Amino acid sequence: MKNPQHILITGASSGIGEALALSYAQKGVTLFLCAQNTERLGDVAQRCREKQAEVFAEKIDVTNTAEMENWIDRCDKIAELDLVIANAGVSAGPGKTGESAEMTRKIFAVNIGGVLNTVLPALEKMKPRRAGQIAMLSSLAGYRGLPSAPAYSGSKNAVRAWGEALRGHLKPQGIEVNVICPGFVVSRITAKNKFPMPFLMPAEQAASIIVEGLKKNKGRITFPPLLAFSAWLMSCLPACVAEFVLTKLPNKGSD
Repeated sequence: MKNPQHILITGASSGIGEALALSYAQKGVTLFLCAQNTERLGDVAQRCREKQAEVFAEKIDVTNTAEMENWIDRCDKIAELDLVIANAGVSAGPGKTGESAEMTRKIFAVNIGGVLNTVLPALEKMKPRRAGQIAMLSSLAGYRGLPSAPAYSGSKNAVRAWGEALRGHLKPQGIEVNVICPGFVVSRITAKNKFPMPFLMPAEQAASIIVEGLKKNKGRITFPPLLAFSAWLMSCLPACVAEFVLTKLPNKGSD
């Protein structure tokens, strides 16, 4: 979609979500933003208003199905949603002691459940209109399961596969679906990583790439190119070869 006017973004208080909100903020645009941290979200909302956008910001738990359904319903009544970006996500890794059951469930609840709770209610609004655009944040980590981040890579793989399948399924109904697969982007998630991150990119640069990709309705928006190629290559290699390479990578865990 070239010029969306009514845009909903989850996880908008920092990182890519914050950068996207600021990228889209301008006169004539209505932004619906949610996050868990009200202080940071309020700051983002104020900066968007300074760019003359109309902004509605709320603290919302994306894992709460009823809360998300209610919020999206209220947003769509204010202004029919053109673009919905399911951005909220969390990450962790096994560290030295392994990935706990609690952490694994939390990652799947936010990264998969949160996407479902964003996309499904939005589709209920868009389908009767036969118009709209849905963008889902996956990751290059979703191309192949990473021993250094089992739950994170697994959850992002699910989002990528579901989004790509929905794209073909919903195209005849006039709804665009896009899957975003970034590499390392400056954010609160990558700030926890205690290892070198190749091609680490500012969130503002990532947002610019995403906005352009969504304008062109690219099915898969991947970046940076060399890291994207490496991720794709790993997914094509024989399992034994990929495992040998990937087990050499540092863990995401901080313990």
